[in-house]
Amino acid sequence: MIVGLNGKVIYKEPSFVHVNVNGVVYEVFISLHTFSALPSDEVSLVTSQIIREDANLLYGFMDIQEKKLFTRLIKINGVGPKVAMAICSTYTPAQFATILSNKDVKAVQKVPGIGPKSAGRILVELNGFDAEMLSSGAQPSASAAYNEASEALEALGFKKDKISKALSACEGEDTASLVKGALKLLQTI
Repeated sequence: MIVGLNGKVIYKEPSFVHVNVNGVVYEVFISLHTFSALPSDEVSLVTSQIIREDANLLYGFMDIQEKKLFTRLIKINGVGPKVAMAICSTYTPAQFATILSNKDVKAVQKVPGIGPKSAGRILVELNGFDAEMLSSGAQPSASAAYNEASEALEALGFKKDKISKALSACEGEDTASLVKGALKLLQTI
């Protein structure tokens, strides 16, 4: 099983990258978040290998948390690698953990290829996984900031689905900047 690649990027598109590892070129499917973080020359990816009857596929991630999310998603009945990658492309692991903790069905439905039934199933199957993602996160401060911002906005009387929507659109590392950005967005919603 291939669990990681270190090599030179020779070609990249938003959905995949070709990585030359000592003369062997691998095609690795990636999320949009990984694509935006890819360096132009040397790259180190953690990967998930899926072997099927007709294909041997590699899915690569810059962040170990994103790989954990992907691996957990593909274990859900009805969620394949394409839908899992769509979720990873739409939300960061911290944002998705916030959605899970808020049980925000509408936010899950915003992912291309996910309807109401699938969104409900994902929330049920991943019950409690948000805490696992936040506790073992590589960026615990950012995840904690999301939770604190969510709690602060909830204390101000905003609804969880609107809070989740606003926070997922915000960029920020600390609680104060997330709350400030979310408040600006919540005024327009």
